[in-house]
Amino acid sequence: MMQAITHWLERDPDPKTREELQYLIDTHEHDELESRFHSRLQFGTAGLRGMVGAGPNRMNRLVIQETATGLGHYLIDHTNDTCKRGVVIGYDGRTDSKQFAHDTASVLTSLGIKVYLTSKVAATPIVAYGIEHFNAAAAVVVTASHNPPEYNGFKVYWENGAQIIPPHDSGIAAEIDIAATKPIPQMSLSDAHAKGLLVWLEDDYYQSYRQTMNSNELLSNHTDPLSISVAYTAMHGVGAEMAETLLHDAGFKKVLSVSEQREPDGTFPTVNFPNPEEAGAMDMVIALADSVGAELACANDPDADRFALAVRTPEGDYKMLTGDQVGILFGEYLLRHTNATKQLVGNTIVSSRLLQKIAQDKGAEYFQTLTGFKWLTNVAMQRQSEEKQFLFAYEEALGYTVGSKVWDKDGLSALVAFAQLAAELYSQGKTIWDQLESIYRQHGVYVNAQRSIALAPNSPSMGDKLRETPPKEIAGFKVLITEDLKASLRFTADGKTEEINLPASDVLIYHLDNDARIIVRPSGTEPKLKCYYEVIEQFKEGDDYQFVQEKANNAMAQLIALHQSSLSI
Repeated sequence: MMQAITHWLERDPDPKTREELQYLIDTHEHDELESRFHSRLQFGTAGLRGMVGAGPNRMNRLVIQETATGLGHYLIDHTNDTCKRGVVIGYDGRTDSKQFAHDTASVLTSLGIKVYLTSKVAATPIVAYGIEHFNAAAAVVVTASHNPPEYNGFKVYWENGAQIIPPHDSGIAAEIDIAATKPIPQMSLSDAHAKGLLVWLEDDYYQSYRQTMNSNELLSNHTDPLSISVAYTAMHGVGAEMAETLLHDAGFKKVLSVSEQREPDGTFPTVNFPNPEEAGAMDMVIALADSVGAELACANDPDADRFALAVRTPEGDYKMLTGDQVGILFGEYLLRHTNATKQLVGNTIVSSRLLQKIAQDKGAEYFQTLTGFKWLTNVAMQRQSEEKQFLFAYEEALGYTVGSKVWDKDGLSALVAFAQLAAELYSQGKTIWDQLESIYRQHGVYVNAQRSIALAPNSPSMGDKLRETPPKEIAGFKVLITEDLKASLRFTADGKTEEINLPASDVLIYHLDNDARIIVRPSGTEPKLKCYYEVIEQFKEGDDYQFVQEKANNAMAQLIALHQSSLSI
């Protein structure tokens, strides 16, 4: 290991991480050194993400430079006119993000690749938008999204505007491994600019995104925007300026931002975990909403690609909507405002099946993908046609894309679209809760939940264990269909076998005879087993809504308890 450490110290351009590493050596922190050098951060379909620090298994300037070198070589070999078309680069408000973005630009321009580099922090969707705007070969966003402050990341978008999928991830990873053995090419940004290889993206670029969203037909429902008030937080991220501007452009004048969380701050001082899904993360925006009686308390995550909200209840308090509830409201709203028979909508395997039900009812085409927005947008591009244009997709983890101006989740346009959805309802004397009840009464109450089970490191595969003895019954209900995505096969209780048209993945899906669904998959980043549950409760004539909702919640609680106890881990 000392040989690898010495080699690293010779190559590391950052005195800060060299000093950090030397301190670990001098204080004999063997376990910490082992953690940093036993492997390197793995480049995958989400790019890179990890804790900031010295060593190949951390995010630092040398890892970024090696990654950029590998990416540059791969792009030159696999996209047309890469050097001329260029790469768009942007970054979030984390402590090291600007430096990492500049290092990426320095490497790519040294390879002769033109770079469009944001002059200031930028929301992830604003950077992804640049691919189509410039006809660029790729884009890079330096961001760790909603991870804790000690993390950073390097996200890559392909020339089609979507996040990379196989085989590009493994191809780029192989080039990074080669780059890690050779000198790193670099060019100063001033030289790159002088040679025409570096274009600084100033305010006119951000305004172009703004104008594109303002002209988006799906964001043109200007039904009485003054009928609602909106409280908003950027959660110490980069979304506030554009979010407020787009809302104002759409006529929403009663918008207040949480001032303490408005400006980018990579230390995230007022939240324990800068993820709107985490308990307590929305407390300040809800308090602001409550102080003015706002109908909506909205949030973007720190890189503004996700959107979350709490809605004022009839009792006057605020309740968070789940990602599925927001997705369902969006799906119904957008299909109602377009010619549904010409639309294509989709969500992921762990998201609610209610979107499919709504799409079928309105005559739209529906598609389903593996988890991850990279699959939603790449599949949407493949599936859309002149007869069926892509309209909307979502994943339950607060990711939504409205239309195809950005081929990734976009929390900024989602914020505007939801505000317009809400304004239309409230101007008619309805609430978000009324609309949810209306949808549920038509299709049934769909309740979704997720639970994770911690596993011991290096535990044997729970998926393989379940495959050895497939359950015939779960929680007292018969398993009608088992879908094994690792084998790409669907097995029915009566002995039939069918192929599944999805990429292979270590996922098992069980459909029970009470219409419930259970999905089991290992976490891709931690020793965890993730279990996703969905139950459906139909209305009978004269049923009270709260009664059916409570019945569904009780069914969910029982399903989770009985299924989790059946997993002998």
